[in-house]
Amino acid sequence: MRHLNKLATAFCAAALGLLTLTSCEGGDLYSIDSPDWLSSRADSIAAEKANNQNGEEEIEGLQEDVYTVGATDYSTGWWAVFSKYYQIPEGQKWVAQFNLSINPAATNTYKNFAMIICNDEDRGAANYKEYGAIRYDYQPSGNSEWGDYIDRSLATSTLEFATDTDTGVDKLGGKVTLTVDRTNGGLEVTMTNGTVTKTYKQTSPLTNLNADESNGTIRCFLVPEGSCINFLGSTIEPIGGFTSKEDKLPLSMTLNGVPKKVLQGVPMEEAFANVTATVEFEQAVSKVVPYADLTFQVIPDLNNLGKKTLVAAYAKTFKGEAANPVIGSAEFEVVDKMYISVGATDNSSGWWTVHSDKIKVNPGETFISTFTNYTSGEANWNNFVVCLTNGDGSTEYGILRADNWGWGTGWAGEELASRCTPSGGQADWATWLAAMDGAKVTVYVTNNGDGTCDVRSTMIGNDGNIYHQDYIGLNTVTDPNDFYFHYTVDKCHLEFSEVLGNEDNSTGWWVAHSTDIVVPEGKTYSTRFKNYTNGATNWNNFLVVLTREDNSEYTVLRADNYGWGDSYASCTPVMEDGRDWDAWLSAMDGATVTVSVTNNGNSADVKCVVLGNDGITYKQDYLGISPIEANNFRFRFTVEGGHLVFE
Repeated sequence: MRHLNKLATAFCAAALGLLTLTSCEGGDLYSIDSPDWLSSRADSIAAEKANNQNGEEEIEGLQEDVYTVGATDYSTGWWAVFSKYYQIPEGQKWVAQFNLSINPAATNTYKNFAMIICNDEDRGAANYKEYGAIRYDYQPSGNSEWGDYIDRSLATSTLEFATDTDTGVDKLGGKVTLTVDRTNGGLEVTMTNGTVTKTYKQTSPLTNLNADESNGTIRCFLVPEGSCINFLGSTIEPIGGFTSKEDKLPLSMTLNGVPKKVLQGVPMEEAFANVTATVEFEQAVSKVVPYADLTFQVIPDLNNLGKKTLVAAYAKTFKGEAANPVIGSAEFEVVDKMYISVGATDNSSGWWTVHSDKIKVNPGETFISTFTNYTSGEANWNNFVVCLTNGDGSTEYGILRADNWGWGTGWAGEELASRCTPSGGQADWATWLAAMDGAKVTVYVTNNGDGTCDVRSTMIGNDGNIYHQDYIGLNTVTDPNDFYFHYTVDKCHLEFSEVLGNEDNSTGWWVAHSTDIVVPEGKTYSTRFKNYTNGATNWNNFLVVLTREDNSEYTVLRADNYGWGDSYASCTPVMEDGRDWDAWLSAMDGATVTVSVTNNGNSADVKCVVLGNDGITYKQDYLGISPIEANNFRFRFTVEGGHLVFE
């Protein structure tokens, strides 16, 4: 009460002083002709009242919804974390407020946030469909809005970027008011921080993408990239409910980005530098915390080879220190050799950031590759992707995911099903996704030579089950003689680690054999591997064995222009003239080898293309191997004094 009395006394004294001043000067306290400073102050007060004392319009129905989306160190990649779902029925409006923090070091205009508009389904659900996305930055020629149901011509902004490297992304930071208005039958979206305002105005009704046509509700959620969103409030209660700003206790923790394999001798701070944790708090609040905020221990140790457990502890509440920490753990393996890998082994590689080498597939040829697929497990698409292109990559015949979906840039807006027959969609996608972490995958890419191609994938999951995904008859290969494929990843990595023979090149003769590959009549099957040799003699390299199903041999073919068997005498070995065998043998250690085997019906051809470690290409063919049985023909590999790593 004494503070209130002091304030009242001060205000009374100020009022008396003003009355005295006006009396001395002969002015009128209530007149617009008062001294300039007083008139200016009155105008300022009136303006503050009109703007709710802080320059902002009061939002009716805004309720507290306080939580964080994205890492505070700006390390969050695209599609890594999400806000809650906010459902907007037909004829209603949603308003949200949040503080958007932009990385001061950001050099790309897309490092802000995007709002995703989808049907009334969870991400990853079988019926989940997206209308599209509207990002806060604006590039008329860029990709700041996208989706089959978003018309980019309807977007405008007070801040326009010509490219995604323009300066000014910092202007997007601050308190953002987001409005999604469906009250006029269409869709009107406004994003503004008082400095930059972006709008999207669509007068036509949205197409109903819900399975239940009577349900016209859409969902919206936010996705940051290289930024951080601190939510403040919402006029619509999200799925899971509002979150108050009161402190919350941690309940559980999940580790993210733990590498599947760690090279022996690498220190802990280097091996797990990219590990983060998703901490679940009371009131369904979660946030991603960085490595620096976690305490780690490896059980039993990090020094010796073998399977290990990484244990992490987090001892904070949502805002302060926690009396009892939460614990999270993940399995990994300490190894003494890292194999050929596509993507970071902690599954942190973002979309289209990492690609394998391109492999050419000739008309009539099927190329076989094998690898282990490791996934972050966040979404179905966080697995291997097969990219079909021409040689220079300027034409995409198809981008084919592991989960029964694909596209091609030459056919924007068309689904893959209009160009081929996908098959293999799972009845239980959640089980499939869990089984794909460590799945053994074999992919068959066929160039039919008639403008069509096929891609078949066999996946042996970590649950022991076999899954299939086929894309048959993709019919847009404009030039069958210029047909290539490669792999890319998104929050996953591929390890080409199938090894034949001891890695110290000590394997003796006829000790190690690969699995058989059956070649149907009229087909050519190819595969590729790295060849390693002890360098002692020419025959200490790969060998190709042609057999029947009962393992009786047609012939055995060495890498060095020699072979034997009942069908060998009729064949014609071919290699370039004038080969320097000493230089060839030296180049074979680490050479990349492609072997193609053709079943001609009553004869077979084997062609070997070797890219040596000296950068020189060596060729070795065995043509016209006969007789063979067209319906009983297969091949495999063996090695002596070397080892092979298949790609």
